[in-house]
Amino acid sequence: MAGYIARRSVILILSLFVAAIVLFALLRLLPGDPANALLGVGATSEQIAAARAQIGSDQPLMVQFLRFITSLARFDFGTSFVSKAPVLGEIANRMSVTAPLTLGGFLVAVVIAVPLGIVAAARANRWYGAAISIFSQFGIAIPVFWLGILLVALFAIRWRIFPSGGFPLKGWERPGEAAVALALPVLTVALVIAASLIRYVRASTLDVLTSDYLRTARALGARFPEALVRHGIRNGAVPVVSILGIELATTLLGAVVVEKVFALPGLGLMLLLAIQQRDYPNVQGVLFVSTLIVLLIGFAADILQRFIDPRLRTTGTGR
Repeated sequence: MAGYIARRSVILILSLFVAAIVLFALLRLLPGDPANALLGVGATSEQIAAARAQIGSDQPLMVQFLRFITSLARFDFGTSFVSKAPVLGEIANRMSVTAPLTLGGFLVAVVIAVPLGIVAAARANRWYGAAISIFSQFGIAIPVFWLGILLVALFAIRWRIFPSGGFPLKGWERPGEAAVALALPVLTVALVIAASLIRYVRASTLDVLTSDYLRTARALGARFPEALVRHGIRNGAVPVVSILGIELATTLLGAVVVEKVFALPGLGLMLLLAIQQRDYPNVQGVLFVSTLIVLLIGFAADILQRFIDPRLRTTGTGR
């Protein structure tokens, strides 16, 4: 197991290096000159030349790339062209919104999807089992922005239970206000993820229900709930863990839509503004941090699968 973790760690580092190369190339392909974005409209040629020397864009590409990689290794993303604030500090501030939104929506979705998916599989021949499956199909078809607008119309405008959007200026200094502000966004994220997860949990549970070891346990006198909990859930969790990792990564990357609908000052909105304003340091920082988090999620999901299923730790698995 230790050897596998070491190999996956090497793959993680190599993946980050490849991602850094792609990010470096994409930033150079963006239209416009970073020096112009730094100075704004009306800059003279002398000022532009000085700005290029300041940010290093007048250097050969190889020199720029080495400086780029060295800065990323130190988590030094520079200073924002617009706000003049350190990019890493701005990302940390934005993550105080994006992280609770993503993790909260994900955890609520798991709490909803796991029991409903098991019920949908175990009671597939009952009306409520079919109703759960229909709900999941319907939920997958609904665009996340439309669901967010619908929840705002119901819970904020009609019933006036939650605010329609925004986030407290003081952030989490007042946890109650911050939690209330994130209630509808978290519910939006949770319902979208839950609709997708229910399908995977149901499919995995159906495979377990037709397995020989579950029938053997039932033949030996175990009741159905007992046999399912003791012998089925662990085996059925292996493919679901992989899907959970994908869904969590997708939720993080797709948070920009929810943040836009609810006017949340999160990481996704920071990226949108940075692209519109051609704030290259902010674009670089957000994309690299997002890539790092997604790779770490995949790494953790892979390791967790091997802890759950000992068969994956044996030799000859091809990994």
